[in-house]
Amino acid sequence: MQAETPIATDEKIQLSELGSQFILHWGEMGSRWGINRTVSQIHAFLFFIGKPANAEQIADSLQVARSNVSNSLKELQNWNLIRVTHIMGDRRDYFETSLDVWQLFFTVISERKAREFDPTVKFLEDYLANNTFNQNELAARERVRAMLNLMQTLSIWGDEMLKFKPSTLTTIMKYGAKIKNMLGIYEGK
Repeated sequence: MQAETPIATDEKIQLSELGSQFILHWGEMGSRWGINRTVSQIHAFLFFIGKPANAEQIADSLQVARSNVSNSLKELQNWNLIRVTHIMGDRRDYFETSLDVWQLFFTVISERKAREFDPTVKFLEDYLANNTFNQNELAARERVRAMLNLMQTLSIWGDEMLKFKPSTLTTIMKYGAKIKNMLGIYEGK
């Protein structure tokens, strides 16, 4: 994480209208992605200000209850999206996030994969290995197997994509449609 020097312990953090709009929007998007709105807003706040801040500063700036801030900070730490830092002579914890959008992207994808995707793959593997399907369920077994195959393929592909440097990924994304054309692939729906 490469945040700048922490904000002074007693300094109030005043957000501009643009800053507030960014944080509010990020909170809305987070809730649509299944993340608590306050958790998303705190992360957006730390990203936007670009400096470590303590829980009191976060609570004051976002006008959120201190207990809600504490719980949200724990959640962000569990997601590896923020880390604790300190100021000499101040016993309080300060929190910062990476300012590198690619690092944040890789962290979110890796965490979501580990929490949501990988357990489903494991369940499907165990399910297919340990269940005896009756004669009427053979078609269902094949659908489950197809689902597992797709998820395993996506998992391998995703893991490989996360190994690329951001510049390589950017190039791959920019050339997505061109690759299809270059390979002469046309698949109508």
